[in-house]
Amino acid sequence: MLKPMKIGKRVFDFSKTYVMGILNVTKDSFYPSSRVDISNIAKVAKKMEEEGADILDVGAESTRPGALPINAKEEAKKIVQAVKEIRKVTELPISIDTYRASTAEAGIAAGADMINDISGLKFDPQMAKTISNLNVPVVVMHIKGTPRDMQKDPHYDDVIKEVHNELERSIDIAINAGVAKEKIIIDPGIGFGKGLEDNLNLIVHLDYFEDLDCPILIGISRKSMINMIMPMDVSERLEPTIALNSVAVMKGANIVRVHDVRPHVKAMKMIDALKEVE
Repeated sequence: MLKPMKIGKRVFDFSKTYVMGILNVTKDSFYPSSRVDISNIAKVAKKMEEEGADILDVGAESTRPGALPINAKEEAKKIVQAVKEIRKVTELPISIDTYRASTAEAGIAAGADMINDISGLKFDPQMAKTISNLNVPVVVMHIKGTPRDMQKDPHYDDVIKEVHNELERSIDIAINAGVAKEKIIIDPGIGFGKGLEDNLNLIVHLDYFEDLDCPILIGISRKSMINMIMPMDVSERLEPTIALNSVAVMKGANIVRVHDVRPHVKAMKMIDALKEVE
């Protein structure tokens, strides 16, 4: 049984599936429709809230396969601007998608509530301690390699076991730095240094990670793994995304990170109803 987690002004008791809306203030995110200009981000954020989003996740650096890192100061500046604009229109919890401690600190000071680190606290040695000092929740994700090289022939002997072990290591890094276990969310990192079979295996066996006693976030939305099964443009991947997220939630996911809020809020209500029957 997961313990309730306070994120910003809201308490998440994990009695339902939560929907995290994606807001990218980048020019090169893999899904063009997710790119939002700072001048328009408050409007988009408010729309997501009206559609039923539980959390908003803001990123200023693309982490798509092959993406190059941006300047840390530029990232922090964009994050601060975005958070301040969003805070003008909503009190929804805001998550900052970054692996840099300096950006995390700036984002929280601007009004954000949690950190979403794709590196699982492993890229920036200061990140874990910074999150501990900020006293905010954190998502620790698994990645093999870096966004620049992660999809260059990734290989696992046992993807479930290896990802589990690395997430456990990220949890240990956080706890050793002073982060409370009750503030940690895990993410197996779909598409981050994994092949198609690896991704499918992780989704189908997501319940294997429940022994880590942390809420599970899943990020499948419109990713290229869909194209590998059924070739289609990113603009056509909503229905396959909902199908994959539905399976993930039945297997134990607690939060779905998505581009399309309203369809997922509806779909997750149906999945939650089914889970009540178990």
